Amino acid sequence: MSDTPSGDLRRVVGFWGGTALIVGITIGSGIFRTPPTIAGFIPSPVAIMVLWVVFGLISLCGALAVAELSSMLPKSGGAYVFLREAYGDAAAFVFGWIYVLIATPASIAALATVFGEFLLSLLNLPPAPATVQAIAIAAILSLTFANVLGARVGAGISGMTTFVKVTALAAIILGTFLLGEGSAANFAPTGPVQVEGLARAMASVIWTYDGWVAVSMIAGEVVAPERLMKRIIISGMLIIMALYIGANLAYFYMMPIDVLAVQKAAVARTVMQSIAGPVGGAAIILAMMTSVFGALNGNFLAYPRVTYAMARDGLTFAFLGTIHRRWSSPWIAIVVEGVAAIVLVLTLRDFDRLTTFFIVVLWAALVFAVASIFVLRRTMPDAPRPFRTPGYPWVPLCFVVGTLAGVSAIVWGEIDGGNYSPLYGLFIAAAGFPVHHVWRRLGR
Repeated sequence: MSDTPSGDLRRVVGFWGGTALIVGITIGSGIFRTPPTIAGFIPSPVAIMVLWVVFGLISLCGALAVAELSSMLPKSGGAYVFLREAYGDAAAFVFGWIYVLIATPASIAALATVFGEFLLSLLNLPPAPATVQAIAIAAILSLTFANVLGARVGAGISGMTTFVKVTALAAIILGTFLLGEGSAANFAPTGPVQVEGLARAMASVIWTYDGWVAVSMIAGEVVAPERLMKRIIISGMLIIMALYIGANLAYFYMMPIDVLAVQKAAVARTVMQSIAGPVGGAAIILAMMTSVFGALNGNFLAYPRVTYAMARDGLTFAFLGTIHRRWSSPWIAIVVEGVAAIVLVLTLRDFDRLTTFFIVVLWAALVFAVASIFVLRRTMPDAPRPFRTPGYPWVPLCFVVGTLAGVSAIVWGEIDGGNYSPLYGLFIAAAGFPVHHVWRRLGR
């Protein structure tokens, strides 16, 4: 079985596979882990629900812009391709640099760490750091191998795990309002909303919505992307918003906000145990593990395509663009990202540091990616656009302004709390510009 650097990725992902990817990579551990954290920051259920709705709509605005860009430029790499067409090689290089060195390995490492924590919780074992790391590394190795086998295998895993997580969240929502013994009085606030708490709560909500852009990165492997990409992105985002808002309403209905705030990662288990007993609690933990595993797989399926696209454009080492002859996967890029994630699991052991290390940089980059729609509307006015963003230019502008406000809140809140990892990520991102300059000189 030999490899070829001159092959191309096969178009094997259909509507359901693409929808499963956007839902699967976005819905990971966040909706099971962040609601108690957010409740600790804001003692007002109504204010919290406003945050979930607002940032859901902001994400939908970004998704609508990405749907237009993906239908116009249906190539592997997604946002990287948009940035290169709009701003040139330097901006595309820095975006790829961010994904190769920060976003992809940190996202994979964070999700793998949560997977290890959930597994130990299911087994009623203490979350010893060494044991969590061993489980995380095993999960990374297994999914590295699975995605080397090609997009069809990765999309299949996403489809199965997405079905489980959607079913689990639907069970929580329907079970709560049909069988649960909750109270609408739980929606009453218990204290004033502080600015600092609001900022940190925004950070958690933004992190939970992260991942929806990933489906654009496999546009080169979607069947009939000009027709399907818009349907995949819009359908996926509507499903995500409905499940997030419904799950939070269920949590608040079942318990007062001060009780929710101390649940940590056990809120879903607590709700299901009250409805279906210990069996229901154990089942939801299994579903949570499946959810995290599916999001982890989605990262492996989507993000290495940025590295692949960079290599094909001559913006990184050519060997990273090698396609496996039998499985038609960018296998070297996948393996490199897996190894980088393992390094982060062993070095940045804390989950919150892993997430804040990359989330600020990633969403700041998405601002420029979505804003490329303004540039390309001007520089490529006659390019075929099977889907045009409704409400242009206000819809993409809403995403840009809302995301800038959210990212600023994350940076301020984390620095105020003594966590400087967002700044480290921004410094690494900025270093991409001089590295690109050196790369161009060496290329000459």
